[in-house]
Amino acid sequence: MADDLFGGDAPHLSAAPPPGTAPLAERLRPRHLSEVVGQEHLTGPDGAIGRMVAAGTLASIILWGPPGTGKTTTARLLAEAVGMRFAPLSAVFSGVADLKKVFADAEKMASAGKRTLLFVDEIHRFNRAQQDGFLPYVERGTVVLVGATTENPSFALNAALLSRAQVLVLHRLDQEAMATLLARAEAEVGKPLPLTPEAREALTASADGDGRFLLNQVETLFAAGIADPLDPAALAQLLHRRMPVYDKDRDGHYNLISALHKALRGSDPQAALYYLARMLVAGEEPLYVLRRLVRFASEDVGLADPQALVQCLAAKDAYQFLGSPEGELAIVQACLYLATAPKSNAAYAAQKAAFASARDTGSLAPPANILNAPTKLMKELGYGAGYEYDHDAEGGFSGANYWPEAMGPQTYYHPTGRGFEKRIAERIAWWDEQRKARE
Repeated sequence: MADDLFGGDAPHLSAAPPPGTAPLAERLRPRHLSEVVGQEHLTGPDGAIGRMVAAGTLASIILWGPPGTGKTTTARLLAEAVGMRFAPLSAVFSGVADLKKVFADAEKMASAGKRTLLFVDEIHRFNRAQQDGFLPYVERGTVVLVGATTENPSFALNAALLSRAQVLVLHRLDQEAMATLLARAEAEVGKPLPLTPEAREALTASADGDGRFLLNQVETLFAAGIADPLDPAALAQLLHRRMPVYDKDRDGHYNLISALHKALRGSDPQAALYYLARMLVAGEEPLYVLRRLVRFASEDVGLADPQALVQCLAAKDAYQFLGSPEGELAIVQACLYLATAPKSNAAYAAQKAAFASARDTGSLAPPANILNAPTKLMKELGYGAGYEYDHDAEGGFSGANYWPEAMGPQTYYHPTGRGFEKRIAERIAWWDEQRKARE
């Protein structure tokens, strides 16, 4: 396999079009950078790739973007545009032996005056040691590395490799780009798609920004020999719906839970419900979502509305009792409750301050008056001496000191004036006044 990949230069892409029997997506593969759709921010005159091509020289880059956005095509056309040899490599099917061979071939070609663009698809699948293996060849200029990944390079790639390559972000294809692909497909086949305008919109929406998936669906439609235009319902029966791109342990997972958390914090119930739906529809584990909602109830609502935590735990119980899909309504209810509740992070801030203080102060003993004295010796040492039982004090408040002598009173919790915390703030202010009066 390695010999097939690296035995010689890749064919010049514009030399001959693919045969008519090739898949539609292959026949419509762009043959010039100007034909790549949806990535004009990179390939245009002011884009990073456009500037490299204009200068006639390339730097190592990482192309990061969703599936079907043109990463492989862009790399091929980039090599052609600057007259470099294109050497493709897939991290899924390749190992150390393949890497050694491609580097050896690149060194031979360099001695003959031909530079190599090494394209590594799914580069994040190489382990850390394999990624380190690229470094000396990139530094010496033996190859210009162009890696493609669907994963966040910050987490998937070595810092050393990232420091030697520029990360370029490819966008999921928008409606305009998808419409361009549909028009090109119709021109290639020589007839319009058998769809109503509404079904045409539904088709592009189902592709979820993946141009390759869209063209595969288009090819299926043309092959079906449909006489009358399909409406959205008939289209849905003919084609399988594409599931949203969502890896439960990857970037999409963390992006959506972050978006949900921020929308809740910003008291936008509509946006919060949208991101909640995005996660559940994509197959996220409902109990994971519930755990995040429970955390939010304490972190961002807190005592501004003590019922928020109760609502979330009740939603967890309801979901476990009912299961899906009936129990998902309880998750929606908890989400909406949190989004519309008064917000306070005072408890969260108090936790961080108190924990920091506990770490800083070590093992300071509490004052003796609030220590239990179950033995005679402890009583002789003054444990419990002078303790005032608050329920026997006037107003149920003794105003005693509870802080270690070497530390003194601290203030960690600062209730807001929102929701129930307004009443809590009033109580604390009253207790502070009483304590000062007793002093």
